[in-house]
Amino acid sequence: MEDLFVVALSVSLYVLFWLYVKGKNRRCGKDGVPPGSLGLPLLGETLKLISAYKSSNPEPFIDERRARYGNLFTTHVFGEATIFSTDAEVNRFILQNEGKLFMGDYPSSISNLLGRHSLVLMKGSLHKRMHSLTMSFANSSIIKDHLFFHIERLVRLNLDSWGDTVLLQDETKKITFDIAVKQMMGLEPGEWTEKLRKEYLLLIEGFFSLPVPLFFTTYARALKARSRAADALRATVKQRKGVRGEEAEEGDGQRRRNDMMEALLREGLSDEEIVDFLLALLVAGYETTSTIMTLAVKFISHNPRALSQLKVDTPRLCACMLLVEEHEEIRRRRQDSEALAWSDYKSMPFTQCVINETLRVANIIGGVFRRAVTDVHVKGHTIPKGWKVFASFRAVHLDHQLYEDARTFNPWRWQSDHKGIQAGIFTPFGGGPRLCPGHELARVEISVFLHHLVTTFRWEEAEEDKLVFFPTTRTLKRYPIKVSRRNSELS
Repeated sequence: MEDLFVVALSVSLYVLFWLYVKGKNRRCGKDGVPPGSLGLPLLGETLKLISAYKSSNPEPFIDERRARYGNLFTTHVFGEATIFSTDAEVNRFILQNEGKLFMGDYPSSISNLLGRHSLVLMKGSLHKRMHSLTMSFANSSIIKDHLFFHIERLVRLNLDSWGDTVLLQDETKKITFDIAVKQMMGLEPGEWTEKLRKEYLLLIEGFFSLPVPLFFTTYARALKARSRAADALRATVKQRKGVRGEEAEEGDGQRRRNDMMEALLREGLSDEEIVDFLLALLVAGYETTSTIMTLAVKFISHNPRALSQLKVDTPRLCACMLLVEEHEEIRRRRQDSEALAWSDYKSMPFTQCVINETLRVANIIGGVFRRAVTDVHVKGHTIPKGWKVFASFRAVHLDHQLYEDARTFNPWRWQSDHKGIQAGIFTPFGGGPRLCPGHELARVEISVFLHHLVTTFRWEEAEEDKLVFFPTTRTLKRYPIKVSRRNSELS
């Protein structure tokens, strides 16, 4: 009898859900709701989306629907109906109206893995306060006065450990994770940080997976990794509290520390709030930046025009070493000292072009999810109250109407007043009240890395590798390269 009851209940729930989806499907293209299809019951078009993004060319998923339905279309992914926007103006409208017409909202798989106290999930005045606090630890003055020395030191420390063959994607992740841990907790790289980083690799695999907590699923493994990472961070928070208590008892006051954990403790947050906050920031602080580092190298290495412009010692793509003129000049200026200065970072204009173009083509952040808090009318369509919206940055960045030959890597496009730099068109770091607080820090890390890479090594690809975009943008084989050190003098 119990088995029959479970079967009957399951069938009933399935039918109810199917009727719910069918009801929403009837609204597609009616009452102003953007046209589209919600696909299969329960699954919707999730599997089609995942399949596209696991390939080296995910564009057809959006291209086909945009060609059929227009720049706003309705689909059903990750458990609910979602309106996709591929329109730059609509995306900007969505970003600017955060907290007014829209609220941040992500799939449950992301929400559960990041934690309810993460910055991504905060709303209202609390988000504004904590976003401002995070920005204060990643603005230009803080980077210049407190972080720049450590960024360069940690980049060089990692590069000094390289052998003849490296997996560049892994090495850049080590660099950015070490920098993030230093910035947020004041800790040096070591066995503890490396163990924590490996948990993050498992955690991130669970993003955008179906939130089914069965022991054999990617999501379940990610939840366990998240728990272990949280335990490690919790122990570090308690240790810091203990040190602060000892300093207070000694009567000399607490030692001044310039890291995020200290600021969160001063805010009076609970241990769980601090753990959630730091755990999510560590994801943002290392995953995206490391991928841009890797892909900047890959894209330049495969771009003949870039190879010519950037002075390769051989026109062949194999055994190539990129010597950016501006980095040669910087190195010459610093003959008396190998350490970079802030002024050196500010004198890398073409490097910024490379970073911009890598951000545009790679689209590490493909877009953002929001939920309408009221009926929203935009460009002749209605986004019903309670419906989820996905503002696709990728679709805009690769739009041929906005960027000439949009799907070709061309850093020279950023040397002129290109319309792509206008607000709402080039949005690799989001925008509005939820603009990524670490956007300047990311640029500094990438610039310092590229400087030391091109002035220290020659390299060639060890084997052919390709890009995939799910669950995050990355190279399939972690981009193996063979490296050899240059002579002390550049030629």
